[in-house]
Amino acid sequence: MTVKDAVVDRVRSLCQERGIKANELANISGVTPSTVYSLLNENRRDVSINTIKKLCDGLEISLGEFFSASEFNSLEQEIK
Repeated sequence: MTVKDAVVDRVRSLCQERGIKANELANISGVTPSTVYSLLNENRRDVSINTIKKLCDGLEISLGEFFSASEFNSLEQEIK
């Protein structure tokens, strides 16, 4: 699993836990829906930490809480 995959899994999991959709996440986070859909798009590689922070703010969690999920514990080496 890559960092991008882990971020996408975490965002989807948080949305599912809260019963919200991508549009709702965008609205409560102050980002455009296209930003959230772009983040969730598997073909897009890079994710901005600033975007993740805004999503965390909207979800009322810290970056530490976001990244404390098990998805981030066994990531693949990014440098090859």
